[in-house]
Amino acid sequence: MAEDDESTVPGGSEPAEELFPLLIAVTPSPAERIRLAERLDGIAPLLLVADLDELRRLISAPRQLPRGSPAPAAPSAEDTLRIDSARSTAHCRDREVGLTRLEHDLLSCLTTEPVRVWSYAELHRAVWRNEGLRRKADVQSVVKRLRRKLTELGTGVTIDTVRGVGLRLTDHRQPRVAGA
Repeated sequence: MAEDDESTVPGGSEPAEELFPLLIAVTPSPAERIRLAERLDGIAPLLLVADLDELRRLISAPRQLPRGSPAPAAPSAEDTLRIDSARSTAHCRDREVGLTRLEHDLLSCLTTEPVRVWSYAELHRAVWRNEGLRRKADVQSVVKRLRRKLTELGTGVTIDTVRGVGLRLTDHRQPRVAGA
């Protein structure tokens, strides 16, 4: 009888993907979430939620379609938000909007890790590139203009505020689930 090797997936002979830690913190206090985000920054990916219901929604398996139901259409390349850094524009389908340097840098930052919640301080450092000023209003002003432009493009992608923590990029179109 062969022993299980830690480098294989249980029940199979395929090598397991490299495991990484994920820190999950549940606290209703926005101040506590900010404190945790600042203290644990860079240690590991961090998921901060206000309550267990929010955590369950985030980690639950997607609902399966009934057998025989048609699968939702796969997103086409045209439905994808594309950023043209050379021209400082954003594209979706046949639409295009111009971006200021700050809008471009903020959107580029958010798209590097779309699921991540970015604190206002992290976004300020990444976009304005200075440590001294961390004005939340600066970030909020650029986000307001970007939200308007993303709506003009009709992408379904928005910048969502995670109360007490920061911002993240979210695609609000219907999730794609393959047929069973």
